[in-house]
Formats: sequence, C-alpha cells, structure tokens
Amino acid sequence: MYQDEYKRWREFNLVDFDLSKELLDIEGDDDAIKERFAVALKFGTAGLRGTLGAGTNRMNVYVVRQATQGVANWVKTQGGNQTVAISYDSRLKGWNFARDAASVLAANGINVRIYDELMPVPALSFATRYYKCNAGIMVTASHNPAQYNGYKAYGPDGCQMTDDAAAVVYDAIQKTDVLTGAKYMSFAEGVEKGLIKFVGDDCKDAFYEAIEKRQVRPGLAKTAGLKLVYSPLNGTGLVPVTRVLQDIGITDITIVPEQEYPNGYFTTCSYPNPEIFAALEKGLELAKKVGADLMLATDPDADRVGIAMKCPDGSYELVSGNEMGVLLLDYICAGRKEKGTMPKDPIAVMSLVSTPLAVKVAEHYGVELRQVLTGFKWIGDQILHLEEKGEEDRFIFGFEESYGYLAGPYVRDKDAVIASMLICEMAAYYRSIGSSIKEHLEEIYKQYGRYLNQVDSFEFPGLSGMDKMASIMENLRKNPPKDFAGIKVTKVVDYAKPETTGLPKANVLIYSLEDGSTVVVRPSGTEPKIKTYFTTLGKNLDEAKKAKEKLAEACKPLLA
Repeated sequence: MYQDEYKRWREFNLVDFDLSKELLDIEGDDDAIKERFAVALKFGTAGLRGTLGAGTNRMNVYVVRQATQGVANWVKTQGGNQTVAISYDSRLKGWNFARDAASVLAANGINVRIYDELMPVPALSFATRYYKCNAGIMVTASHNPAQYNGYKAYGPDGCQMTDDAAAVVYDAIQKTDVLTGAKYMSFAEGVEKGLIKFVGDDCKDAFYEAIEKRQVRPGLAKTAGLKLVYSPLNGTGLVPVTRVLQDIGITDITIVPEQEYPNGYFTTCSYPNPEIFAALEKGLELAKKVGADLMLATDPDADRVGIAMKCPDGSYELVSGNEMGVLLLDYICAGRKEKGTMPKDPIAVMSLVSTPLAVKVAEHYGVELRQVLTGFKWIGDQILHLEEKGEEDRFIFGFEESYGYLAGPYVRDKDAVIASMLICEMAAYYRSIGSSIKEHLEEIYKQYGRYLNQVDSFEFPGLSGMDKMASIMENLRKNPPKDFAGIKVTKVVDYAKPETTGLPKANVLIYSLEDGSTVVVRPSGTEPKIKTYFTTLGKNLDEAKKAKEKLAEACKPLLA
C-alpha cells in the first residue's frame, strides 16, 4: 500500500525539486518509504506539524494544499464574508506554503488577506479578527527544530480552531487526494482577480495600537533608562517587538547579531525554544558584556518569550514561565489598582498545569482566577464567553507555564509582543523604585511561600511512540498510584471524565499529595512526549527542589 503511494509520488510531476530528489534518494529503502507513506499527518486542533520532506507523513506543499482544501470546504459552509487571513514565520518553505494556501483558497473563490512579510502568531490572530475573517492560517512549527514546519488553523474569533471545526476539516482532508484533489490557481492570478490581497498598514498599525494601549503605567518606560538585550531567535519578533518597545520609550536595545534576521536553519541554536537555556545562551553572553538589566528572547512565531534577569550580584538568572506569569499578574493587578484602571470584577485565566502561586496572588488582589485545560485556545475561549456578554474588558491577563502570556482581548492567542512590552515596563518600574524583577520575585515568595514548579518530559519517538504513550496513560488509569515517593495520594482528578471536572475532555491526570504537592501527567498535543508537571512547596528553594527530585524519581518507573 505505502509502496504504491510512493510510486505514485515518484511518477507525479512534482513542483518542488527537493521532494523529487528525496524520493529518488530513498528508492529501495523500505523503512524510509514506510515512514513517509504508511500514515498521513493528522489534522487536529493544533493543525498540522511535522518534519519537512516528501510523503503523506511529512510537511510539504501537497500536504499543505490538501489541508487548505479541507479548510476551504469548511469556510464555504460558514457564510460571513468568505475571507481567510494568512501569515508565516521564518521557517524553511514558510512563504511557499503560505502562498500555496492562498492559491488554493482563491481557486475556491475565497478571499485572502496575506501578510507581505513574515509576522507572528498574534498578528495573524489580530488580522483574522480585524478583517472579520471566517478563518486564519499560520504557517509555523512554533519552537520545534529547523527540520520541522507546520500549519495552525484559526476560527473567526482569532482563536485556534475548535475541536468540532477541526474534525469537519479533517474529514474533508481525508476525502481530498493529496496530489490532485486541491483546487489551485497561481498566486499571481489570485492577486489579479482581486481574491488575494495583502494585509494593509491600517491593520498592522491597529495591532500595535491595541498592544500599546495595554501599558499599565504609560510613559514610565521613557524615564527609567532600561538597558535591554533582545534575540528574535531568527524568527518573526524583530520588527514588532522593537517597534513596540521603541514606541513606549525603551531605546537602549542591543540585538543579538547572529539571531537578528530570519533564518529557518536556526544555525546558532538547534532548538529555538525560549524555555531552554541553549536558546538564550548567545543573548546571555551579550547581556554580560554590555551589562544589560534584562535579556529577552522570543520564539520563531513570537508567541512565547523567555527572559534572563540581572541579579543584585551582577549575575543573570533565567525566569520560568510560571514565575513570569506570577510576576506579570502581580504587576498588572498592583499597577491597575494604583492607576484606577482595574475593571469591575476582573478575571485572569491560567492553564490548570500552571502554578498554584498565581491563585494566591489573584486572591490577594480580589481577582477571579479561572483554570482551564492546557492550550491557549481555552484561555481564548474564556475571553469569547466574556465577549458574548459584552464583558471582554474584565479579562486582564492569561498565561500558561510554557511561556505564553496575553493581557487584553484584542487577540486570542499568546502574544510575545505584548509580553515583551509588559516585562520591559515592569523591569523599568522596579528599577525606577530602586528594586528589580529578581528582588520583587523574592518578595512574592516571602509573602506567599516558596513554590517550585518544574516540568520533565519523557520522549517516545518513532511510529510506535503514540501507542506506547496511550498504553502508559491507560495503565495509570487502571492501576492508579497510591503514593509517590511514600507521600500518599489524597485525590486524583481525571480530565478524561468531563462529567466530574466540568471542563471539556482532556487526557490529563492530576494527583494531589498529602504534603500539598501535586503531580500532573499529560501527553503533549504536538510532540511524541509525556510531560510531568511537579509543584512542591518548601521553607526555601533547596527544600522544594529536594521534594521535586523525589517525586520525579518515583515517576520514572511509571512512565518507562
């Protein structure tokens, strides 16, 4: 079966020479052919993501056309103005995929608004809403290594597509032949017919205005003399992040030269993920050299941001996604109360695998903190419910531990542009009162207790990886652990049972332990990994770390 499909691709007149060469190179290699053709990339709520290359199990122009035909079929049933917004980041083949998606949509009579330059996820979400589109498409593999690309689909609210819509699209994809099934007209013809238009400066400017309107202490950053080192990690962040920072008065910005311009090979960091130290290494070297107050890095599609803060002794320390979520929540609440800009009945939202420390901070300021499933679309979903009641301004902040933040309802996905602005404004504020981010974080711990939140990942590569993950999760449900490292499990919440959680079904298990610790087990939605999230509480960091290490050791045999 897969050999037949391979042969069909070999005989087809492929438009991409790289694909033809790859097919020739693997001739006679059954394993290589099987891996590319035995299965197809599955379209889910995160869209598609995979290694670049030839075959149905790879990201290539034909898989993109097939997926876009599925999106087009869905859009045609939706009424509205029959428009789709498209953006792309710096990944290899990104512009080709974006252009081909536009060509398929135009051939289906659907209007397209496509960015004329690479732009981040939040800009795509904004354009989808600005032009009242039926859908949006973002060509990106987020923070995956260079050999990946992907395709995220968005609904009319600018939020990642719902499960129901994604299922309809996937059904249409399966009925579309990957090589010949998608309608197609050339990009030039689509432009000529007026079906494909570029995103206008009015939309771009409105995006920046919406972000700058969310300053907590407007004007403050101009006077604080903040010294910043910034890395866009060769992605989309350079233009939007520096534009917004300069607009609010932060001008002393040193860009990491090797990571300044778009480069889909990510030659200076093989894994462009601001959650990991290696991605920030170049920036840290530069920060030490120039004596920066802060070092900032955004991932290729600029929806996540990682930072290193300067400590009183001159060293630099990385800030985790949970710590930054708590710092921003605290800063926004305190600042908006001080300025009288806090809405009535304010709401913040976080993913349920994020830190319970945020619960304490929200309580302190009288803010309702809602906890939702992992995936920023669930935070977007909460904003949508507020918007339907005309109450979207009650939403002040949303975050998840994996370095995603949003302040305000102007987009419905995480936004590293506004996060960068608020982090810099916060750093400038603490500097102006003779403090620092590091010192304020210590004050928060002093006030609420020393929480430690850490995530470990267990990888399951290869075709059988997903099956192994499924059997591990099944076993945990059939034989639930009674304790971890001798600490008794007092409560288990299984999010696969929506009748008990009140939330949509999700493959997540949360164990509450006798000493107040929690262990969360969750397979990744985009990678062949099972993630374990640990929360421990100690009198100091050392104590909390030791407790975490014990729990992590106890998890290893369960996930082997």
